[in-house]
Amino acid sequence: MTDDDSEVQDFRKAVAGALEGLWPSAVNAEQPDVVKLAEVAAQQGWYQLGEAAAADYLVAAVRELGRRACPLPLADAYVAAMLLPEHAAAIGDGELRPVVIDGAGADSVVDDAGTATHGVLVDQTAGTVSLHPLTSAVELTGLAAPTLRKITLGDAVHSRALAGEDAERMVAVLRLATAARAIAAAGRAHELAVQHALTRHQFGKAIGAFGAVQQRVASCQIEVSASEALIDEAVGAMTVDRPDAGIAAALAARHARTAAQRIMAGAQHTLGAVGFFDEHEAAWLFRRVHTDLSHLGSGALDDRRRDGVADRLLAGESLPDFHLGERAETFRGEVRALLARFRRPDPDPAAGVLGEYDVEALRDEMARQSLFALNWPAEHGGKEVSIEEQVVLHEEMKYAGGPVDRAMSATMLIGHSLLRHGTPAQKSQFLPLLHAGRMAFCLGYSEPEAGSDLASLRTRAVRDGDDWVIDGQKLWTTRGNTASHVWLAVRTDPDAQPRHAGITIFLVPMDTPGITVQNHTALSGEISCTVFYDGVRVPDSCRVGELHGGWRVITDALTAERVVMGGVAATLRRHFDEAVGELRARVAEGGAVDALDRDRIAWGAARLQAARALVLRATRIMGGSASGVEARIAGPMAAVLSGDLAEELGRICLDVLGPSAALAGRYEAAIRLAPMYVIGGGTNDIQRGIIARGLGLPRE
Repeated sequence: MTDDDSEVQDFRKAVAGALEGLWPSAVNAEQPDVVKLAEVAAQQGWYQLGEAAAADYLVAAVRELGRRACPLPLADAYVAAMLLPEHAAAIGDGELRPVVIDGAGADSVVDDAGTATHGVLVDQTAGTVSLHPLTSAVELTGLAAPTLRKITLGDAVHSRALAGEDAERMVAVLRLATAARAIAAAGRAHELAVQHALTRHQFGKAIGAFGAVQQRVASCQIEVSASEALIDEAVGAMTVDRPDAGIAAALAARHARTAAQRIMAGAQHTLGAVGFFDEHEAAWLFRRVHTDLSHLGSGALDDRRRDGVADRLLAGESLPDFHLGERAETFRGEVRALLARFRRPDPDPAAGVLGEYDVEALRDEMARQSLFALNWPAEHGGKEVSIEEQVVLHEEMKYAGGPVDRAMSATMLIGHSLLRHGTPAQKSQFLPLLHAGRMAFCLGYSEPEAGSDLASLRTRAVRDGDDWVIDGQKLWTTRGNTASHVWLAVRTDPDAQPRHAGITIFLVPMDTPGITVQNHTALSGEISCTVFYDGVRVPDSCRVGELHGGWRVITDALTAERVVMGGVAATLRRHFDEAVGELRARVAEGGAVDALDRDRIAWGAARLQAARALVLRATRIMGGSASGVEARIAGPMAAVLSGDLAEELGRICLDVLGPSAALAGRYEAAIRLAPMYVIGGGTNDIQRGIIARGLGLPRE
């Protein structure tokens, strides 16, 4: 189970309720009642989670502790019960309250909220684990609150051999718990900042109406949601004891290391002077976040919480796949087999060019299997699949290099809209083409004065008998030079209010007289077009949906965006995997990857995995019946993170591979394409504004 499951959520609420009268907020970190805290933990069964191997419940509890800046070492108790099962009962009763020390030293600095009675000394070099009573503890003043303590251990009262898999599991649990606590503390600070942005007035308005504040708040929300999604995925892997649970936890820890700092800094900037004083929770959350980050950082005194992501990847491990259920994973295998069947040998592996596919044969087979008609009605030859299977198909096709990209875009972006809004004649004409993967279309949306603000478009269609006459101009029409039809948004009621109420959609042949196409070469090398419409006469039969009802048609077409976002992440994963492959080859030949490049790799891997987790969460939310804040902002958050990631990964490839990555091939092409992921479909700045308003901030 993950933190989304009802039983785990009920447990988390119980932890919050128990803490409410004891440690209600981070301010209590200044003078904690550690005796009472330990008693409550024992009474509530929090120390028993290790004996039950309930990693999902552990993380749920740690998240509530983090929101209150409380470093009660529950993860240490969990690990101690796992390593020393003979003492699990005493740990569960709170009679023995351990803190785990990874190393051979008897004197250690610990972050235990002042509750520990024993130390569990893990010596991975000697392959032993031993239990020691604390003989002394000295508080150390500094950043942490409660203070760190320097403890001295007595003689061992129990010792046993340490199995390699136990050491791996120990590290994963401690990393994940520290990451979850840091993100929870930072997330609480972010909540306080959002509340402050709604109530604090400057210059005659709430500060949340200022664009700079909205951008910052939205960015912090993305960091919180991405980290939580990544932690949840790691918890899921750990709960079912998957082989990739270790790297999943390592990725969550590496992401938290940067994200928590960004969230906390953003919250402090929004709170301003209010959050700078000890009367406010934020000051104590700040201490907790940065103390936890010191445990996750590369300069930590022990290795138990450091991520080690780059070492794992360079040693041959891969980014974990998200297991989407037996049915979806079976389908994934079928899609991979299909691609392998139609793949031709790579003509030039040294150039880093993807192997070519027999595209026509692949297209025909996909049409035969109705893979371009997912979830269409049976009468139109549809194939019923789950949301997860849709994600799988798009991910695998994108990872393969998009051999039938245009066909998939057509069916996703206009297929479902035609099914819902098209006339019988339109369905009869276009659905067979879409089903066969042979609909060559382009989108006629953007204009000189209507990019992200599509509702302000000016291209007009005026009724003339049974026809419409269209005049205007569209920009950045990708594939307009090779399309047979354009999915065209025009204004049919110039006086309609609100603005989007007067828009209508037409599906127009590109060879209609009056259409002029002007080609432009984009930074990416693609051809994108300016298309002029001068007295273009089309019959009313080209209209899709109700007159002035185009906004609903557009919205339906954009529902496919949730699957498209997964394709962006899959494309980036292919680039990243191959960059790591080149570095592995360099190491195998005796070369080195320095510490800075290793950290770049680790961050890129964590960011990519976080984007994939957030896209999957958004896909499930948007594909279901969810409502509320999360449903409103899930899609924009995933889109922003994916777009930003494209630029970030491109820079990482250039940094770690050097000038060879700037030569003609995959990496330089990817970095040239990256800005389009930030611009296309509504710029990331606009998307962050949508996120901010979804959180309740007012319009600027």
